[in-house]
Amino acid sequence: MKINNISDKRHKRIVVKVGSSTLTHDTGKLNLRMMDKIAMVLSDIKNEGTDVVLVTSAAVAAGVSKLGLKERPKTTKEKQAAASVGQCELMFAYDKVFSQYNQTVSQLLLTRDITENPLLKENVTNTFETLFTYNVIPIVNENDSVAIEELVYGDNDTLSAVTAKIVCADLLIILSDIDGLYDSNPQNNPDAKLIPVVREITEEIESVAGGSQSLVGTGGMATKIAAAKIAVASGIDMAIVNGKSPELIYDVLDGKAVGTLFLKKESK
Repeated sequence: MKINNISDKRHKRIVVKVGSSTLTHDTGKLNLRMMDKIAMVLSDIKNEGTDVVLVTSAAVAAGVSKLGLKERPKTTKEKQAAASVGQCELMFAYDKVFSQYNQTVSQLLLTRDITENPLLKENVTNTFETLFTYNVIPIVNENDSVAIEELVYGDNDTLSAVTAKIVCADLLIILSDIDGLYDSNPQNNPDAKLIPVVREITEEIESVAGGSQSLVGTGGMATKIAAAKIAVASGIDMAIVNGKSPELIYDVLDGKAVGTLFLKKESK
């Protein structure tokens, strides 16, 4: 069953965001099988002629694992050091899995000042557009290794929405550790119901969002609602689906009833 007209048009450009909880095992190490599934789906979509941007988390988590730390660092300098090590590990893994599907990837590390400064934003936009011309899949992350608190978004849900706006994407898909937005917390309420479509982000919708439940991630449903507000206001549809099944991206593109779809605001 189709719930929207998303599939009625060919997507020129999509942004897909994947979080740390999807990309890592409970041990904190990278989930290579999951990374391969994501790479296969995105490569296939790219082969159809759609520009694809991947916004990824897990640099700090990968660094923690690589450094053999027993827990996620708490101080800024420790997090930055872990991110610096982990970013190398993360991109090495992405380059390997995407190469299997004959795709070239690139890395862009962004901070709030880059995306909000007009000149720097123009430079980033030009870089994206050139990469698309070269048939590259840009992989975006926040520049955690050097950014200070005043310059970071703090979560990649927001960064993914800002990225979608910068590249003028048609659709933003967030791969989460939950099926979508529920009318109450499904971890506490077994009768919680999935909300399939959000046509307007009301106070009621915002009130059902909770904090992060993950030990390795920084975002929760509240950050996804914030991302949705940026996306829909920019004329971009946004979907939240379960990252354990990356093939659900196909269903979203086909307009099938999976996850939660936030419909863009139509221009008047």
